[in-house]
Amino acid sequence: MAAPMKTISCHLKLRRTALNLITRHRYFSTTNRKEKGLVLGVYEGDDEILLTKATEKFDNKVNKKLTNGIQLVKKKLKKGKSRTFYGLDAEFSTVTAVCIGKKGIGYNELEGLDEGRDQIRIAVARAVRQLQDIGETEVEVDPCGDAEAAAEGSVLSLHSYDELKSEDKQKPQVKVICYTQFSQDRDKTRDLWTRGVYLAEGQMFASKLMEMPANKLTPTIFSQIVSERLSNTNKVSVTVRDTEWIKSQKMESFLSVAKGSEEPPVFLEMEYKGTNSSNSPVALVGKGVTFDSGGISIKPSANMDMMRADMGGAACVAGSLLAVARLNLPIYIKAFIPLCENMPSGKATKPGDVVTARNGKTIQVDNTDAEGRLILADALCYADTFNPTAVLDMATLTGAIDVALGSAVTGVFSNSNTMWELLQKAGSRTGDRVWRMPLLQHYSKQVTESQLADVNNIGKYARSGGACTAAAFLKEFVTAKQWMHLDIAGVMMNQDEVPYLSKGMSGRPTRTVVEFLKLLSEQS
Repeated sequence: MAAPMKTISCHLKLRRTALNLITRHRYFSTTNRKEKGLVLGVYEGDDEILLTKATEKFDNKVNKKLTNGIQLVKKKLKKGKSRTFYGLDAEFSTVTAVCIGKKGIGYNELEGLDEGRDQIRIAVARAVRQLQDIGETEVEVDPCGDAEAAAEGSVLSLHSYDELKSEDKQKPQVKVICYTQFSQDRDKTRDLWTRGVYLAEGQMFASKLMEMPANKLTPTIFSQIVSERLSNTNKVSVTVRDTEWIKSQKMESFLSVAKGSEEPPVFLEMEYKGTNSSNSPVALVGKGVTFDSGGISIKPSANMDMMRADMGGAACVAGSLLAVARLNLPIYIKAFIPLCENMPSGKATKPGDVVTARNGKTIQVDNTDAEGRLILADALCYADTFNPTAVLDMATLTGAIDVALGSAVTGVFSNSNTMWELLQKAGSRTGDRVWRMPLLQHYSKQVTESQLADVNNIGKYARSGGACTAAAFLKEFVTAKQWMHLDIAGVMMNQDEVPYLSKGMSGRPTRTVVEFLKLLSEQS
């Protein structure tokens, strides 16, 4: 019996050592706790533990305590999983080692995704949230070989719209910074980290706007918030147009949606000059319905509160401009956002009414809940007057795109293969992917065969191909040869599909649009 007892004794001793290593600081006075954590990356290996450069050097600094601690826990550290240790280093009260997947993973053609970058975002996000839950107020993050992706995952994971809650119900604020102690080129690493932060904060700005209650974000308030935020960059000029200006531009299609509400419509015009403005601009257009009841064709009451985010296209335009300005991209952009509410009243547009768009085309409005395309029609016509080299519009336009694609990708309709290919490349890099949908004459015929007008705001066969007929409708108001329409209704919200995003309005696909604009600027 002596040998088995000795084995058990040694095993228990090792277990106690591991437990002490992992929990040591829990026995210390909380007044001495630094509340500063460190996230370090570990690769998924077959048998051995593979460390990132920063993790390897940190492990050497602490005399292999980190790898010893990981090995003492017998369960293999798999992708996305982590171990948190206390008392390894005097500078950090906690250290979390998180597995970022297999080393050398890159672009997956079938998934249309740079999986290595996305693994970093997901793993780092989970580790940062764990340290937030522990109570850390500052976290340094290993760049894990891609500081931009690590920054995106870190910053986005902490985003939460809770400013309307009492202080005790708000999530604690955590400062995240890049861990560069062992970086060979600290300046380059910090620059990439900063770029990731700017991209994440652009998406967070869009997400916040989408999440805000409709009574806290009317068309007027939206214009005030966006004007202040973008003007503070000193690189974006914002012009707020009122109802009289909208009337002077003969935007009857836009006004037909707005007239049911007591809130006046607003038309935002923004300009970013990152390059010679004598050149033609790239035009961004965003649907800005700050609340969509459906109008006379009223929606069911269930989940109608989510229609506060029906200005998601407008929010993503604003978030994209914020990131572009902070990144100093060498590109000239004009952006246009029609803002209004869609409400039922005695003044509201009725099914069967006919209105005239800015380009002179008449529209039979058979469904007042197909309102986004009505306000975009006039905005697209106005954008065309600036002779843009390319036009990109974004809108939470149809429930049909959600049925077709769900939340995996943004549906894209385009008359330009060049633009589509650039956007697809951008999506694979950011992890916020896109999927091309058909823009065929088959669908155009379904909206141009109208009983009373030139076009109808719904397809001839009602719900069939709803996202496609909506895009075909918009095409009737575009003359640019380089145009893309992004239907973002399916990616409007996040439940748990994207692990590094919080639950709620997503702000997607802001980062993909910014990356697209970057790629576009590099071609000129």
